[in-house]
Amino acid sequence: MNNNSYTENDRELYFTFNGSSSSGGAKSRILLDSKGIVQGFSWVDSTSKWSLIWQEPRDQCRVFAFCGAFGSCDIASSPPCSCLTGFVPKSPQAWSLRDYSDGCVRKFPLGCETSEGDKKNDRFVEGYELPDKGGQLSVGGSSYSVGSAQQCESICSYSCSCTAYAYQANVCSIWSGELFNLLKLQNDRYSQPVYTRLAALENETLGSRSNLKRKLLIGFGAAVGSIAILVIVVANRRKRKAAKNYMAEIEKNKYGIGGGDGQNNDTQLSFSSLKDVLVATDNFSEANKLGEGGFGPVYKGKLSGDQEVAMKRLSKKSGQGLEEFMNELRLIAKLQHTYLVRLLGCCVERDEKILIYEYMPNRSLDKFLFGSSEKATLDWAVRVKIAEGVAQGLLYIHKYSRLKVIHRDLKASNVLLDAAMNPKISDFGMARIFGIDQAEANTNRIVGTYGYMSPEYAFYGQFSEKSDVFSYGVLLLEIVSGRRNTDFYDPEIPFSLVCWAWELWKEGKPEGLIDPAVKDTCVNHVEAVKFIHVGLLCVQEVPGDRPTMSSVAQMLSSSDSQSFPLPGEPAFNTRRAVAVVESGDQVRVNCSNNQLTMSLPIGR
Repeated sequence: MNNNSYTENDRELYFTFNGSSSSGGAKSRILLDSKGIVQGFSWVDSTSKWSLIWQEPRDQCRVFAFCGAFGSCDIASSPPCSCLTGFVPKSPQAWSLRDYSDGCVRKFPLGCETSEGDKKNDRFVEGYELPDKGGQLSVGGSSYSVGSAQQCESICSYSCSCTAYAYQANVCSIWSGELFNLLKLQNDRYSQPVYTRLAALENETLGSRSNLKRKLLIGFGAAVGSIAILVIVVANRRKRKAAKNYMAEIEKNKYGIGGGDGQNNDTQLSFSSLKDVLVATDNFSEANKLGEGGFGPVYKGKLSGDQEVAMKRLSKKSGQGLEEFMNELRLIAKLQHTYLVRLLGCCVERDEKILIYEYMPNRSLDKFLFGSSEKATLDWAVRVKIAEGVAQGLLYIHKYSRLKVIHRDLKASNVLLDAAMNPKISDFGMARIFGIDQAEANTNRIVGTYGYMSPEYAFYGQFSEKSDVFSYGVLLLEIVSGRRNTDFYDPEIPFSLVCWAWELWKEGKPEGLIDPAVKDTCVNHVEAVKFIHVGLLCVQEVPGDRPTMSSVAQMLSSSDSQSFPLPGEPAFNTRRAVAVVESGDQVRVNCSNNQLTMSLPIGR
């Protein structure tokens, strides 16, 4: 914006700005819609469109009093609003229609408000925290200097009008009357817990429920144990039956796994015996272990003819199973590309399920990218080759392969490097096949890795090509910076890599993101800034705003970044992490770190 100013005095307060481009800046405008959302737009001459630059509030929990009095908000839950402990919706009908404006009311009056108040003891419970950015919690609030949290609680207990208190660094903050804008406590080092007042009768009710629960657990313990044994027996029988079915399917397609797409399948896989695998890996010795992920450990081995291979062994403790095993067996046998890891064979014998791949001597990208001892190997030219190779691999599975595939778990640890440091995308256990004309799909079983999942997938279980584009954008920023997306860079402002890149971009200092280890080999910083530009385009919140992998590949090879559209604010531009969403619709997010991928099926 140009020539902006803010005025505040006893009579008025207002903000003004000049949206013209007479001073050389971009044309801009601000829109306030009927829902109270303020959006800032900038005009892009190359596309002749308004581009969204920022938006406030970013989510419902940032709207003042969105959940009403005595309601707390959690954007990761559905519905996002819930009543505080000891409270119920004031208007259940409105609440069921997701109108939370009436808020909540106490189930029982406070002990100090009853005739027997001196005989009853109200208490304070944890579970909530102050609003973001120090937002208003209550109409009335006071602060005192005290020596301990106990003194702070005593001050609040003394006044019946005190409904909550918080203590931090010898400062006691107390609030009276109705409470607003409370958030679900995140239990991290940046959270400041708020202790809300719980009525004595509610305290007794909770105690009675706890005693009843203990009695029920004792009374039905034997019955539950018997049922559990029966369930285990039945589950094992079904598991053995499923294993036999999978083995039959494997044998049926032994010389062309995954046929039936109407095309000739010339892919032949070798089927190794468990004895051969044990010999090749020296009985799965630790010396031959290459690493471990959500699927299980990976071992180096030598088959007949001294052929070096990598053997991925499904762990019994893995969150993955036969479904993921067969999914990868079917998919990767059909997908043949320079930048996809090649599946050579498998072993299914007894309780063992093992996939055999071509051996990648340089292991996975994350070992080089985030390991200080090996980072020097990744000069700028190598990083460019890796970034472009991964883009070509994704473009192939999205557009040019005989199957349209969404990977759903692209990350640095799933990019393997051969002897020449060429990248190869691996781990298709979570991948999904799309129809030729299919644009997106929904799932009740969300799998992937924290930090790489797109917002529409994490929140609503919707995935598409643009989900992989989002993951690629995160990976591209990691390649440029040499840092994980989930790392923290400022102890006071806990940005993720994506958020940090966005802040540097807004400040006009994107070069600050470039890994110091490659600044000497990256002679042309313009190319690195171009990669950052493309990465930010890929991680935009709205899927439709993200480019396709075809466009990404073109932009990476283009020398004219001035024609690229301007990126909008990235998704998850906040310190809060999504854990579980849409619980009412049986949708669950199972996140993982960069070394582990987990999934959990939810029964109906």
